[in-house]
Amino acid sequence: MMAQQDFARAYLNELVGLLPKLDTDAIHRAVECMCDARDQGRTIYSCGNGGSASIASQMVVDIVKGASLGREKRMRMMGLTDSVATITALANDVDYASVFVEPLRNFAVPGDVLIAISGSGNSANVLRAVEYANEVGCRTVGLTTAGGGRLKDLVEIPVLVPTDHMGRLEDSFFIVTHIFCYAFMEGGY
Repeated sequence: MMAQQDFARAYLNELVGLLPKLDTDAIHRAVECMCDARDQGRTIYSCGNGGSASIASQMVVDIVKGASLGREKRMRMMGLTDSVATITALANDVDYASVFVEPLRNFAVPGDVLIAISGSGNSANVLRAVEYANEVGCRTVGLTTAGGGRLKDLVEIPVLVPTDHMGRLEDSFFIVTHIFCYAFMEGGY
């Protein structure tokens, strides 16, 4: 059995090995997409399930507060993951695949941006939201595994992480969303 200290070292080494493999061009294109949305007064939406939902919500905090507070150009962002009452009403009365697309039907307009996060790339509710966003002229960014799933092929800008390990996927998603946010807080956007 591996010693606990060896496990921690191995986990971190695997994570550190993933980071240089991230597509910085795709990350830059996503930041530019967000910048365009800000400059045009458009709204950015985020969604995901489980840990990805938490990452989507945290990104909203960083954008609405950190990238907007006290700045001349403020950003509009909404987490589709953040209204438990809306999510549970839709899941109960319609179906769980509708929990993100139905709020988008209320708010999304051409030029808005949807940032969709799915470790598998096959979350039905995330895919449905992306399909609708594409239909109505929103720009779409997807954070997912490089190894599979439909999300990477549905979005305009796929940001792919080359692992199927859910923990390291979510660690990497968090880092990528922090890059998105800190590009505005510290990167001069």
